[in-house]
Amino acid sequence: MSAANLPSSRLVSLDALRGFDMLWIVGADAFAAAFRQFEPGPVQAFLVRQFDHPAWAGFTFYDLIFPLFLFMMGTAIPFSLDKIIQNGGRADAVKRILRRSLLLYVLGVIYYGGLSSGWDEVRWVGVLQRLAICYLAASMLYLFVRPRGQVIACAALLLGYWALLTFVPVPDIAPGDYSRGQNLANWIDANYLPGKVWYGDYDPEGLLSTLPAVASCLFGVFAGRWLRQAPPQYTPANRALVLALGGVALIAIGGLWAFQFPIVKRIWTSSYALVAGGGSAILLGLFYYLIDVRGWKKWAHPFVWIGTNALTIYLLSRFIDFGDLSARLIGGPLSGGLNAILPGLGALAECMLGIALCVAICRFLYRHKVFIRL
Repeated sequence: MSAANLPSSRLVSLDALRGFDMLWIVGADAFAAAFRQFEPGPVQAFLVRQFDHPAWAGFTFYDLIFPLFLFMMGTAIPFSLDKIIQNGGRADAVKRILRRSLLLYVLGVIYYGGLSSGWDEVRWVGVLQRLAICYLAASMLYLFVRPRGQVIACAALLLGYWALLTFVPVPDIAPGDYSRGQNLANWIDANYLPGKVWYGDYDPEGLLSTLPAVASCLFGVFAGRWLRQAPPQYTPANRALVLALGGVALIAIGGLWAFQFPIVKRIWTSSYALVAGGGSAILLGLFYYLIDVRGWKKWAHPFVWIGTNALTIYLLSRFIDFGDLSARLIGGPLSGGLNAILPGLGALAECMLGIALCVAICRFLYRHKVFIRL
């Protein structure tokens, strides 16, 4: 890893959206815990539901967080790789891709405990590991396959995954069953995934479900290429509108497909990839329009601080319990007093303080022009 000055050519909206997403990665569980303490009612039930994953099929706001990060990783690929190719050629780009993917994968293994519990408990798949694999695949496709071929590859990944789960029978189970433990993706994880399997019988970042996750990253590649290489007759505002309309189309297609192939994050069904990709495109279009087109940047500064050091705060949140730290600062009588005013208010205040501590660290790094990246 290295520390470097922030390139002036960065897409500010992409940094802001990355920070917005990372804020929920770090704080969503704490928000959910606080909301559960609120007085029961329709609003409380809605908030609790949106900050938790469905038991199996379905889609909530919490389900958008991980694929949004994959989407943004893909969006950055045309911007970063084109610059590397221009300065050092395709060979340099390949070296950068391989080095970054390997480091990200190794960090992922360390994040989940590394070798601390022995070889049998190493988690070889996980969030950072999936990011590494998807980045590697999407970047290589961007370098060596024409745009039309990339679209075909994306469609093949989604359709091929659907075909595998729909028509390949699982031992003792009829094909076309997508429920937990009754599908090909879960069966492969239970029988062939080495090391620690997160839920025992399957892993949400398992082997086969990585295929449609690569497609999620490719959706971001398409968005990045559109923002970078759209025909000159498309104004920046038009580009944002096309992104949003494309997102609506992806959601519609995914929603229709869900009648046959349910939306399930835990096995990353193709319908889920489409719906999440659509939501990601809409958010990118909105952030791009507000920040880069209209120039409204002040409101997004905290998100930019986080987004330019997203990996740093993600790793810190693993080794520093910001929730425990905030509880030590305002917990006990103060938090109890707030809860007496409104049930859950104390827990929400602790959650907000934990988020504020993360923002403060990122602001410090940003102000001192320290950007730690792979």
